[in-house]
Amino acid sequence: MTNGEVKVELETRPQGVVARVTLDNALKANTLNTPLMQRFIAAIEALAGRDELRVVVLTGAGGRAFISGADIDEMAELDPVSARAFITQVHRCCDVLRRLPVPVIARIEGYALGAGLEVAAACDLRIAAETAVFGMPEVRLGIPSVVEAALLPMLIGYGRTRQLLLLGQNISAAEALSWGFVERLAAPDALDAAVEEWVEALLACGPNAIRLQKKLILDWEEMPPSAAVQAGIEAFAASWETPEPKLAMRGFLEARAARKRSNDSKR
Repeated sequence: MTNGEVKVELETRPQGVVARVTLDNALKANTLNTPLMQRFIAAIEALAGRDELRVVVLTGAGGRAFISGADIDEMAELDPVSARAFITQVHRCCDVLRRLPVPVIARIEGYALGAGLEVAAACDLRIAAETAVFGMPEVRLGIPSVVEAALLPMLIGYGRTRQLLLLGQNISAAEALSWGFVERLAAPDALDAAVEEWVEALLACGPNAIRLQKKLILDWEEMPPSAAVQAGIEAFAASWETPEPKLAMRGFLEARAARKRSNDSKR
């Protein structure tokens, strides 16, 4: 497709389904245009309805970029009305990831700029190649950084957010790690192995517990501390509405007892 496509690969494992979503507009460094954003939103919404889904890995095609921003060719033709519609689509691309009931890992290789950095910010976890580059260059194009750029102060603080948004300068992967924007770096040839470690860690957790935890973290962002604590109490109680806690804790206790018997027998 000339406007790019969204590739969704589903891998069924004993613990559930792992989805790998690739934004493929590689000829234009995976920039986001309206048709591609519509396809992306539809693909993520379809995944949200899968009860067996455990984790989503999001990446860009080609290795040159995760997402290098919004399509400047399209933006150059916008007017106040169409600009509102366009940026609302960018927001929806981010929000659909935040509202997805399972964790999303951003696998970042190459450039993550503008709307691409906002999409990464909307993911739950971010792992980047050591050669990745990050930036919010919108002010250099006569527009402010908006929508999910509002998440940046929570991730990197207001001072660094101002540096990123007001100067419009790129930062390295090492800086992104030290600022707290990404949680982990890996060599380019080790990126997939590092992502797989996180996938396996998530699959080792209770599926209902992970869904409750993601929702709770999202709720916390918009709550005062007292309400956040109460929401946690409700989520804890809700977790016992399924057999998952009893089964997981029984397994833990049985394994602990087995280790103790094994250690006792060696004495």
